Amino acid sequence: MSELLGTGVGRGVAHGHVLRMADPLGEPSTAALEGSADDAKQAVATALAAVADDLNKRGQLAGGDAQAVLEAQALMAQDPTLLDDVHARIDGGTNAERAVFEAFGQFRDLLVQMGGYMGERAADLDDVAQRIVAKLRGVPAPGVPESDTPFVLVARDLAPADTALLDLDKVLALVTRDGGPTSHTAILARAKGITAIVGVTGADELTDGLHVVVDAAAGTVVTDPSESLVAEVDQRIADRLAAAAAPLTAGTLADGTAVPLLANLGSPADAAGAVALGAEGVGLFRTEFLFLDSPKAPTVEQQTESYRQLLEAFPGKKVVVRALDAGADKPLPFLTDKDEENPALGRRGLRALRNHPEVLRDQLTALAQADAVTEADLWVMAPMVADAEETVYFVDLARELGIRTAGVMAEVPSLALMAEQVFQTADFVSIGTNDLTQYTMAADRMLGTVASYQDPWHPAVLRLVAQLGSAGAAAGKPVGICGEAAADPLLAVVLVGLGATTLSMTPAALADVRAELGRHTLEQAREMATAALAASTAAAAKSAAAAAHAA
Repeated sequence: MSELLGTGVGRGVAHGHVLRMADPLGEPSTAALEGSADDAKQAVATALAAVADDLNKRGQLAGGDAQAVLEAQALMAQDPTLLDDVHARIDGGTNAERAVFEAFGQFRDLLVQMGGYMGERAADLDDVAQRIVAKLRGVPAPGVPESDTPFVLVARDLAPADTALLDLDKVLALVTRDGGPTSHTAILARAKGITAIVGVTGADELTDGLHVVVDAAAGTVVTDPSESLVAEVDQRIADRLAAAAAPLTAGTLADGTAVPLLANLGSPADAAGAVALGAEGVGLFRTEFLFLDSPKAPTVEQQTESYRQLLEAFPGKKVVVRALDAGADKPLPFLTDKDEENPALGRRGLRALRNHPEVLRDQLTALAQADAVTEADLWVMAPMVADAEETVYFVDLARELGIRTAGVMAEVPSLALMAEQVFQTADFVSIGTNDLTQYTMAADRMLGTVASYQDPWHPAVLRLVAQLGSAGAAAGKPVGICGEAAADPLLAVVLVGLGATTLSMTPAALADVRAELGRHTLEQAREMATAALAASTAAAAKSAAAAAHAA
């Protein structure tokens, strides 16, 4: 046996034989067109039709959201504007493969510049172009391989669409060479409950057919496992299935300390699934779905109806709604600035809303109206808040417009440093660990090249959480966690030890976190937190917490 190390996603474990995802095709040759332009155009037309037909058939088989994604890709393959561009390049003497590569590449760059939802579609366009070039070459298209038997998928990384479309009856586990704990691959794998390890050093050496054990809890990939290890893994799988089937209980530490477990949601349609998995409320409701792909903000009436649907799903329970978080990777034409050189550090979140106060006032008004006709306990928070002055601005406005409980998100390190002043006004603080880590470590969470810095276990991040937890306790006010960190069971315990009073996560992570909390008392959680704070690196902090737990 040999062991490879990476970053585990969740607590899953699996074993099976490797099936590698093919690497992207190499860039087509720039050699001049051979043969007639008409023949080249016909070859492209045939390839386009075949790719579109294949994508539509896959979509019909997949159904649901996957069908919509694949049908959208099929439309990309048939886009007449793209085809005209390809034909023009062929008429200019470019070979067919290169013409497709360049035409799709130019359109891809345009989508990236647009950012937001359209920017995210750039990866889908790349996938379509790769499939067309593969057809022209007569080789298999890169992408998730097909298999009649279950397998462990190994890849450099996966596009969001690839991860979203994985067949969970076939993919036993996912191993990637690239990516970090907050990469899209990790986030989607956690949301789908896939056993996964990302950023695995040596993943390129895992060959098709190799038997491996993928242990997300340990962050290890073991090759050629012994029979005894396989038997142990099978028992762990059975134990996890039994735990998942057990009656749902509230989040509680071993000594009875309550730690409510809440859900991160992006649409009212997600509410029922979260409740079924044991969510005790909502710790982060993202309102961006109402605003994306729209030339103007929705009306107060439109917003009120959506918020009403959400609140009705959680009668008597806490629902924390985040005010519109536009900017950075979510630009909106009616709200955010165009052509910002560094939008992640620009006018986003509350900064953008203050620049267009009518948008914020309408949203708060709609939330107050929905709250008035439902029985949920509505809390509203502002994103990207930097200090006490911004806190006062938001909380005062929210109360003026009828919001009873108003707070702020801690994503900017300055807010943690000013926590005592912030709690003089805010009813609560919720820590967005993804952005807090990004800004603390000066590492863009969208860049794979700095993914290793995007680790909420880093003691610098934990110290900021501890400062917020201490200030919240002194003020007698709640401190929640709503970033991906809360979905890491061991880190969830440490966060409670640092002063977090609630944890919010993707619903698929609730069972593992609930089980881990039940193994520790509050005193033990604080001991684990103290050990992690004393470390000098993220890896050392995790190891120290684990050692304190074992002791």
